[in-house]
Amino acid sequence: MVTRHVVSTVLPEWVSLLPSWLVLGLVVGAIASVVVAGVFVVGGRLFPDREVSRGPRIDGVNRRRAEIREYLSAIDERFAEDRPIHGETVAFYLPDRGVAITFDAQAFFRLERAGVFAVLCEHEMPGGHLGRRLPFDVPELEPELADLDDPISAAFDRLGLSADASSDAVRDAYRKRVKHVHPDHGGNRERFRELREAYTMAREHAED
Repeated sequence: MVTRHVVSTVLPEWVSLLPSWLVLGLVVGAIASVVVAGVFVVGGRLFPDREVSRGPRIDGVNRRRAEIREYLSAIDERFAEDRPIHGETVAFYLPDRGVAITFDAQAFFRLERAGVFAVLCEHEMPGGHLGRRLPFDVPELEPELADLDDPISAAFDRLGLSADASSDAVRDAYRKRVKHVHPDHGGNRERFRELREAYTMAREHAED
């Protein structure tokens, strides 16, 4: 009760000590602030801001495009980027094959209906896997396992096995191939090292 009495008596006395023009200015300023805030709120609802572009995605389409570009160059396949085909702009077009490569599912189906052989690439698909979807034979590439997005699958592929192969199948496939690449048998030391890496990784992830 004492505190309430002090506040009720001190506050009016403190305000009464201020010049009247200052009190009036504070009141007018407070009212103006409320009005300005209201204008911004109403304006924000009537004229919403456009979504600001955050620039290219490093780990999205741009990364896959770079991987596909590198892969097509590695297999010596001519290509054009952002090529309009039947009203659709595709990410890559192979003029010698008549094949369109796109990330857009709707464009993919429209191109198929137009009779164009189209390949749909998901954003998560490593560019090196494109060869599995192309309608023609591509040269087999053997990049370093560490450079691949899915080194486990690459290890099984190098042994000629599926990813669900058993440990016995992995061992047999390795023994069959190592005879041809072992340096003691006239093989290439680098290919032998790559086969050993593939065997080690596949053995660790093989089905028991």
